[in-house]
Amino acid sequence: MITVLKAGTTEEQKRMLIKWFEDQGLRVTEYQDGDQTVLGLIGDISKIDVEMLELLDIVDHVALVSEPFRKSNRKFHPEDTIVDVNGVKIGGGNFAVIAGPCSVETEDQIIEVAEAVKKSGATLLRGGAFKPRTSPYDFQGLKAEGLRLLMEAKRVTGLPIVTEIMNQDHLELFEDVDVIQVGARNMQNFELLKELGKLKKPILLKRGLANTIKELLMSAEYIMSNGNENIILCERGIRTFETYTRNTLDLSVIPVLHKLTHLPVIVDPSHATGHSDLVEPMAMAATAGGADGLMIEVHNNPPMALCDGAQSLTPAEFDDTMQKVRRIREVVQ
Repeated sequence: MITVLKAGTTEEQKRMLIKWFEDQGLRVTEYQDGDQTVLGLIGDISKIDVEMLELLDIVDHVALVSEPFRKSNRKFHPEDTIVDVNGVKIGGGNFAVIAGPCSVETEDQIIEVAEAVKKSGATLLRGGAFKPRTSPYDFQGLKAEGLRLLMEAKRVTGLPIVTEIMNQDHLELFEDVDVIQVGARNMQNFELLKELGKLKKPILLKRGLANTIKELLMSAEYIMSNGNENIILCERGIRTFETYTRNTLDLSVIPVLHKLTHLPVIVDPSHATGHSDLVEPMAMAATAGGADGLMIEVHNNPPMALCDGAQSLTPAEFDDTMQKVRRIREVVQ
């Protein structure tokens, strides 16, 4: 439920009302919408007499919220959330590009790619150290060594790093990671989400292969309800009957999510399409569609990549894509 207070409500009046809500066992979130204060109430609201509440002199109106997600709901938080990653801002008009290889392979490889993508305008470096693979015989990543190499690339370039976690037991290894990525297969790993909620570290949450928008937001809610509100949502394509692309990129999710939630929304055209020649047009389309950022796979030698080489851009291709994305940003801003 949402209670909107009238302009001119004093701090003392507001404080007394919040205390009364809390005495009823409700959690209260407070946001400013222009000159009005919005109080979001989370919990069992059956004890609240809505008609009585609306009769209070300081209350403008009361609205019931039917959606099951609360903390991620724009109705509770009208302003865009801006996630700050070591000075790199995502959301609220700020556009970020995360780029790098699917997997960290060698020190030379990750540093070469990191330097190239930074030169082209990327603001964060991605790289997989722990890799979820469909086949148990495929390359699973360098694990702790991969994280060490990512840290070295960060030291050389200054780019904050984004990498995927597979298991809550690995959390100690991710202490120095700037953004922890939750992959599509772990989007509903609720025990992992609860543990990530106890951190203050930004979390990049990818939509699952066959999950709805509501399910994505409910996964975000698991993290937020445990205390961490630094979440970036990522559309990476969903599984449909189409076979010409790896997945089907649902660009309509961008305006839908922006309507439903205050959290920033980025798009991963690499995993969505699975083909490097489709990454650029889909990156441009996502930018034009209002995405808060992009996540693009870049490899210095895609044919020799240990993972997902077919969908990886070369540094030169990434540079060309970035030039076009910048021109689109100039139009849509």
